[in-house]
Amino acid sequence: MKEMEGRGRAPTVREILGKTEGYLQEKGVDAPRLSAQLLLAKVLGLDRLGLVLAMDRPLSVEELDGYRPLVARRGKGEPVAYLLGEREFFGLDFTVTPETLIPRPETELIVERALELFLQGALSRFADLGTGSGCLAVTLAVKFPQAQGLALDKSPGALAVARENAVTHGVAARLEFLEADFADLPETAGGYALVVSNPPYVTAAEYRECSREVRDFEPQGALVPGETGLEAVPVVARAAMARLAPGGVLLVEIGWKQGPEAAALLAEAGFADVAVRRDLAGLDRVVEGRKPA
Repeated sequence: MKEMEGRGRAPTVREILGKTEGYLQEKGVDAPRLSAQLLLAKVLGLDRLGLVLAMDRPLSVEELDGYRPLVARRGKGEPVAYLLGEREFFGLDFTVTPETLIPRPETELIVERALELFLQGALSRFADLGTGSGCLAVTLAVKFPQAQGLALDKSPGALAVARENAVTHGVAARLEFLEADFADLPETAGGYALVVSNPPYVTAAEYRECSREVRDFEPQGALVPGETGLEAVPVVARAAMARLAPGGVLLVEIGWKQGPEAAALLAEAGFADVAVRRDLAGLDRVVEGRKPA
């Protein structure tokens, strides 16, 4: 970037993107071209289409000064979602911070399954265990306008982000936020119709193999429950079994190798109709069970 400024002319969007992509590629970050585009679009206040249409636009010194620190941080592996401060989930924009996991597309399967199970919005009360950014609780509240929900997390920082997202999407009045562990899911009159959870499920060995973008920046406690990766599942299952209404459903995200073991843990906790749902890649992703009526 400095070289172009030294030539006496302002570099264009196209030139800066090319240089940034090359720099990020050298640093070994994921998706260097997309990273460069998203960060510059943020600085310029444009969407990606607007950025494409502005390829020949010269950049001011102020714009370059705003862009360089973001590129430097990206070069050290900091995830784009944290640099942007947001991530899309199920068509909604969510604020994310290092206090929360970055929402993944795979988690959308829980919302899709809930929409299949509770037709015409027929969901009364639900709970989200380990809500993080609130992506599940807030999305469910948006998709089920009559539902009341509880978003539970032991991290006060995560709960603050979840509350912010609930306000952004106009559902804060129908969501309660509770700082607590999974096992402390409180009772509710008549029981919950649905309990969802994206608990920690990465094994200790898998975590050691994760990219630096995950290991160095995302909260380890929200990823790794222990050596096996399954430590949180029986805790979630027992809490849900105690608090669900008869016929209520539990949906839990799991690792792609954990389907049979997770299903066995739900069955052991007393759930009926236990099934493992696969994501778009054909991998085990959600284990489901129903509390006997």
